[in-house]
Amino acid sequence: MRRTGTLATSTTSGEEVQAFVPHKLPPSDPALAPGSFDEPNRLAELALARLSGVSGLVPSVEWLLYSAIRKEALLTSQIEGTQATLTDLFDEEAGFAVGNTDDLEEVTNYLRAFRLVQDNLRDPAGLPVSVRLLCNAHALLLKGARGAGKQPGALRRSQNWIGGTRPGNAVFVPPPPEHVAGLLADLERFIHSDASPSLPPLVKIALAHAQFETIHPFLDGNGRIGRLLIAALLEHWALLPEPLMYLSGYLKQHQAEYYRRLSNVRTEGDWEGWVSFFLEGVAVAATDAERGIVAIASLVAADRRRLLAAPKAGPASYRLFELLPLMPRFTVERVRQSLDTSFPTANAAVKVLEELGIVVELTGQKTNRSFSYQSYIALLTG
Repeated sequence: MRRTGTLATSTTSGEEVQAFVPHKLPPSDPALAPGSFDEPNRLAELALARLSGVSGLVPSVEWLLYSAIRKEALLTSQIEGTQATLTDLFDEEAGFAVGNTDDLEEVTNYLRAFRLVQDNLRDPAGLPVSVRLLCNAHALLLKGARGAGKQPGALRRSQNWIGGTRPGNAVFVPPPPEHVAGLLADLERFIHSDASPSLPPLVKIALAHAQFETIHPFLDGNGRIGRLLIAALLEHWALLPEPLMYLSGYLKQHQAEYYRRLSNVRTEGDWEGWVSFFLEGVAVAATDAERGIVAIASLVAADRRRLLAAPKAGPASYRLFELLPLMPRFTVERVRQSLDTSFPTANAAVKVLEELGIVVELTGQKTNRSFSYQSYIALLTG
């Protein structure tokens, strides 16, 4: 059996525990056998290539990004127990009253952290994938949210543990705090090193994510930052032109298996099982995202044809329709602002879409009405 780390004695909450200190990447004694990942990697790369190609079906990739990034933010947060829904997120952005504000804050913080990472990686003067960038993202993730007291943006300076009611009966005890900075520096070197040319990028992403989760460098938010690292590395290695895949959906659906595979790396040395699980997840998530794009493209094209054929339709209603995928819940006032027009013109544009059944009114009131591009939201949440 391959050993993937050593045990170090650590004391926390008055208890002496055996903390796990992972070996450097890539796996060794033995190394990962190419035969264990060649075929699943080929299928995952193929699924990503198809997803890249199908994004050209819609007039604006911004439509796809709007929903894909929000789905990833939502699902990665749900893995950690938040209860917010995609409709909650759309409602908040529309300015509607929403309950569950703590959960929503966590999701919107993830969106901010995601944008920070993407902006840095796309800016020639920005930070590369690095410990510093992940710490900056972590500071945004916890800002003002439930983890605000858990040292946002700082590596932990105390021992943490996963599962159990106390350190002594924990499911897993990550490395002692004095090891964290060095382990992360090793991980950063692995990401930017050419020392493992036989490992495809997706396999390296699988290894890096598992290693990050094992190090567990923060007091809170490790799962979300670890999954954000996946998105960052997809960008770093140019595996997707845009972040159209929400892998957290697959990880949430197979959450028990996700945690079991990560645990087996530490306890059984089973890197191969984890890598295969991860690559299958990429293939499934990319294929799901591809299907979703085709469905959205078909819906929007059909609705556009109906609008263009409508006698009452005019420039304002056309312009509003093109905005709907970016604001699927809205008020007439929001339409007025978005179109930079008068209230009567905005109201008339909304009325055209409502009479065609493209949007529906939600309140049943005569004033202060709210509208929804319901069929589009149903596709995204189905």
